Amino acid sequence: MTTTLTEQAIPTGTWTLDKIHSQVGYAIRHAGVSLFKGEIGGFEASLADGALSGSAPVTGITVSDENLAGHLLSPDFFDAERFPQVSFTSTEIRRDGDELVVEGELEIRGTRRPVSLRGTISGPVNDRIGISLETQIDRTDFGINWQMELPGGGAALENDVRLTADLELVKA
Repeated sequence: MTTTLTEQAIPTGTWTLDKIHSQVGYAIRHAGVSLFKGEIGGFEASLADGALSGSAPVTGITVSDENLAGHLLSPDFFDAERFPQVSFTSTEIRRDGDELVVEGELEIRGTRRPVSLRGTISGPVNDRIGISLETQIDRTDFGINWQMELPGGGAALENDVRLTADLELVKA
């Protein structure tokens, strides 16, 4: 049986990431017509005494094209040489009805901005909990300003990026 957030308080203690059963992803509209999605590998996350934190190497951003991967690591996008990590630290975790709300600070390219993530929590079941969160950011707020005008008009990339995290955490 799974316990939903409305039936429980936010778990206390220390919870560590089960990397096999967790995923962090992104989605951005490309050319105004398609949603380009990918994952971020190599990330770490934990929930300790009511604070959620996580980080990921910029090199963990996955794309299917090697040239595109190189461009994302360049100063046009993440500038991986100068800013090799992205990170998140919560400042507050609360319930809002059936939703979990996690307020915190996201750091990308050395720029730290407040963000609000919304989602769900389930468990504990056998000393495990699941947390699913989502937020939308404007990439230009973090200094990711690269843009290309398409030949027929319009921008290659929208500024809004959806970030998702589906975490399975184990009681330490």
